[in-house]
Amino acid sequence: EPAIELARAGVVLTKPQAYLHAILDLILRHMDEGREIYGPDDKRLVAGDRLVMADLAQTLERLAETGADDLYRGELAHALSAHVRKHGGEITTQDLAEYRVITRRPVRASFLGHDYESNPPPSTGGVLIGLGVRLVDRMRVAGPPGSAEAMAQLVEIMREQEAARGGAFGRELYRGGLARRLLDDDEVAAIAGRLQGRLPELQRGTTHIAVVDGRGNAASLTASTGSGSGVIVPGTGIQLNNMLGEFDLSATGGIPAPGSRFTSGMAPTVVLRDGRPRLVVGSAGSLRLRGAIFQVVVNVVGQGLGVEEAIERPRVHLDENQVHCEGGNDPAELDRLESWGYELARWRRRNLFFGGVAGVELHEDGTLAAAGDPR
Repeated sequence: EPAIELARAGVVLTKPQAYLHAILDLILRHMDEGREIYGPDDKRLVAGDRLVMADLAQTLERLAETGADDLYRGELAHALSAHVRKHGGEITTQDLAEYRVITRRPVRASFLGHDYESNPPPSTGGVLIGLGVRLVDRMRVAGPPGSAEAMAQLVEIMREQEAARGGAFGRELYRGGLARRLLDDDEVAAIAGRLQGRLPELQRGTTHIAVVDGRGNAASLTASTGSGSGVIVPGTGIQLNNMLGEFDLSATGGIPAPGSRFTSGMAPTVVLRDGRPRLVVGSAGSLRLRGAIFQVVVNVVGQGLGVEEAIERPRVHLDENQVHCEGGNDPAELDRLESWGYELARWRRRNLFFGGVAGVELHEDGTLAAAGDPR
């Protein structure tokens, strides 16, 4: 009911929301239906304007009355398919009717006295972050947050996460056994040994919603339309996704066969301590969300930071051989990192490029702390 009321009455755009609208303007107002919502040809919505989605309000009311099945077999399904096919797309009513939710056991990894749980294969993000935290457990955290040692360790773990995507990775996403192989003690030990050899001698010694209720139950939910397709089904307010553009599809060696489940980098995560939730976290950010979640988990569990500080800390991202370093990192530590042979791209400011994390932390005394990403 609150969502229906907000869609019908509208919400006043904040500066951060208007900024995202500006980035995606060519998509949001690509078609007539989008221009009706996000502004006419000559004027997009800006901060202080009211965003109204009356059609979406009506659709949400319909779903409340008829149930979700209407989107798969009812009038909404027929409207969606008819609109897409009218413009050359290939979504049929049979495609929608045959969709099924698959319930899977989360991928699990133990580290630093905690248990990491996240999205399992055929998604890629959860198992690769799992490998990352297992490596942190094996090697322990290198240096305080923001130090060159800590950044070098994160970068080298990211390099191993990318390397793990080769070979049989794509096949095992669907055939099973990937998590068991990657998180095996011997495999982790071998990777840690290889990784340690690349680190300086000084070093030895990831739209997300996170929810916790009054009883300590926790849920971590990541949902995505990609950057959106700009295709809005007339009369419904439903914008379709553009997930065929997901870079992680390449992890399978090409476009999956018809009927197979898409892979994704999304990694909604719960970290447990003694079987109880300690940290509930996830992120937006395309290819960068995996690293954003990984760094926040390490900051909280490995570095002992509170969830707000853990999310606010400047991040790094490995892109092939270049290390992107977010604004806010100590220049002296970046100089040290560069002196060890890393190729750096230094950003002047914090940026959504490095992910948009949301998290809730549960303290031992039962109190909660929560934070959204200031980016």
